[in-house]
Amino acid sequence: MTPDMNASAALPAAPQALKQTLGTWQLWGIAVGLVISGEYFGWSYGWASAGTLGFLVTAIFIAAMYATFIFSFTELTTSIPHAGGPFAYARRAFGPVGGYIAGIATLIEFVFAPPAIALAIGAYLHVQFPGLDPKNAAVGAYIIFMALNIVGVQVAAAFELCVTVLAIFELLVFMGVVSPGFQLANFTKGGWSGADHFTLGSFSGIFAAIPFAIWFFLAIEGVAMAAEEARNPRRSIPIAYVTGIITLVLLAIGVMVFAGAAGDWSKLSNINDPLPQAMKYIVGDNSNWLHMLVWLGLFGLVASFHGIILGYSRQIFALARAGYLPPALAKVHPRFKTPHRAILAGGVIGIAAIYSDNLIQFAGQTLTANIVTMSVFGAIVMYIISMAALFKLRRTEPGMARPYKAPLFPIFPAFALCAAVLCLVTMVYFNALVAGIFAVIVVIGFAYFLATRNQRDLHASPDAIASAEFAENDTAVVERHP
Repeated sequence: MTPDMNASAALPAAPQALKQTLGTWQLWGIAVGLVISGEYFGWSYGWASAGTLGFLVTAIFIAAMYATFIFSFTELTTSIPHAGGPFAYARRAFGPVGGYIAGIATLIEFVFAPPAIALAIGAYLHVQFPGLDPKNAAVGAYIIFMALNIVGVQVAAAFELCVTVLAIFELLVFMGVVSPGFQLANFTKGGWSGADHFTLGSFSGIFAAIPFAIWFFLAIEGVAMAAEEARNPRRSIPIAYVTGIITLVLLAIGVMVFAGAAGDWSKLSNINDPLPQAMKYIVGDNSNWLHMLVWLGLFGLVASFHGIILGYSRQIFALARAGYLPPALAKVHPRFKTPHRAILAGGVIGIAAIYSDNLIQFAGQTLTANIVTMSVFGAIVMYIISMAALFKLRRTEPGMARPYKAPLFPIFPAFALCAAVLCLVTMVYFNALVAGIFAVIVVIGFAYFLATRNQRDLHASPDAIASAEFAENDTAVVERHP
């Protein structure tokens, strides 16, 4: 497939070009940073339904799904390094409708995750400053990190790398501090949904805990959305993904086991700060270690919050550039070369969600708990269509340049696909109301999709040319956007 050079030359370089500045370690920082807040909060809710041992089974299964998914997804990312990520892959494989489904699913995942993390940041700050309203702190976090992302991706990525390293260091400190009180009996007691032994009834808890195990790894695929800003995406992205998933799996297992073995894990299963509470079992309420954990724990939340803002803005930018969202959202800042309007648009939605937290409740949970599940729904749908796109492109475009190929094909992508389908089915069963709201959002978006065909036709050519050039030539984007 050879792009028309005249059409390429006519592309509006200034308003829709992203600056290429990211190296391998910065991409690794984004990969781990996007996810690492999941090590600090959210996952322990899985203990409430599955118990420690049941949730360990769930987490191992989900870790296997993510490992096989990432090894397979990297083939798509390096073959089509595009800011739209899954949207671009599905569009190439299945056409505009496939692109829409992947795009709206990814958008839901990345737009609905930050409000939950922002509220957790506010809660952490409220512990140290009781007079500070957590919601105001959450909005302040949005303002600061939207501004940082607008200033420039290189500055943003350097910050992301720094706070990610500090967040990892803090998790290692946590494991070290609680290790003297480590007792395996604490972890295993009542570990099968409150029972000491596995029964057939344990399966229900194991499946119900799936969203909280996914929270351990949610959004790692967001590195794909920084592909157009990587200096050498076909070399650096595979390294970032593989080292990132290894880092996250080791940290998830370590945090879960050490927290559960520190004391009565059942008291940690329905709270947003399981690590500080687990540390209290060992060092008490007034230890300097505890205060340090609370402060440094913010780095983990900030790393994910900041990284997901980067991810949602690139997804909005790519969808708008292709005509799936209002084209005005595809404008790039003339000085900083960042998608400033997309950054602000996602922030407006997130801030609205923050102030809706105690106003909207359903399924017996606050909006904060449900937006986590909503985000996971978006992720799972995107994983399914991405793996389907991989199989389709292998069949229909065997000659497409593939600098990296999924290992053990078709076993790895098939396992990831089947695991994601299983997760989706069980999540719908256990979260029917949230699933219904997710479906309503998708249908409303599809109505917009159908109503804006002319807009999409107008903007399709530059986007298609961009995808083709990425697939054909490592240096195409550099040459077109110096």
